[in-house]
Amino acid sequence: MRFAFLLALAVWAAPGQASLLEVVTTSADLRSLVAAVGGDRVKVESLALPEHDPHAIELKPAQLAALRRAALVVRVGLDHEPWLARLKTDGMVLDASRGVHLLQTQTPRLRVERKAHSHAFGNTHYWLDPRNAWPITASIVEALSRLAPAERAVFEMNRARFLQRLEPKIAEWTQRLAPLRGAKAVVIHDSWAYFAERFGLAIVAAAESTPGVPPSPAELSKLFARMREAGVKLVIADPHSNPALVRQIAEKTGARPVTLLPSGLDYIALFDENATRLSR
Repeated sequence: MRFAFLLALAVWAAPGQASLLEVVTTSADLRSLVAAVGGDRVKVESLALPEHDPHAIELKPAQLAALRRAALVVRVGLDHEPWLARLKTDGMVLDASRGVHLLQTQTPRLRVERKAHSHAFGNTHYWLDPRNAWPITASIVEALSRLAPAERAVFEMNRARFLQRLEPKIAEWTQRLAPLRGAKAVVIHDSWAYFAERFGLAIVAAAESTPGVPPSPAELSKLFARMREAGVKLVIADPHSNPALVRQIAEKTGARPVTLLPSGLDYIALFDENATRLSR
């Protein structure tokens, strides 16, 4: 009954009755989720493309202008976008991590060597558990509805439709990856905690303590020994991982490397692609 009611309200609130809400996101994944919720009521662009290193973005003048005029800025939050702090926006800012059950939330997280990890306030890659689309999109509905209260029913119905598409896809990905449940893996960068928890992979270690900074020879030696002891057969790399490092780890341990995508233009397609790469 509630869905039918929302559908009726959405039909009644015809497009064109209100100007589009301009939204800027700090990642392509958040852009996809905002577009799913906002539909034709929003104009949304991402400051980062999927292939960008999310921790170090150089914005162009047009992007800076879009950021300043945006009614809403949706960010990953925590310490994921250190570059955002020095930029100015006059609109509402939504930290999409609020409401999400975060992993690795010790403050600050320290390595054995006492060096602070770049994700000091919890692992920031929470969108890589597709179940987290529920709290993320709920926050987006609330933010958009504060800016356009009359459109709340439309935003709620758009969200419901998207989650109805996502639910069976999660079951499909879980089934496809079931043969890998319990498989031990080493990651190059600590991007995959949420994905691993959702689909049953066991991450033994991360090769990089700081994104883009290769481990020292001593750290590598310890990593190789740990991988052999644990029987790790899988190395998960990101597109911007150092290929020489990935190759060295694979050659020294016999583990098979796979490059997974931590970000994508389409949220559902991102998991489709990663499930395909892993199941191969």
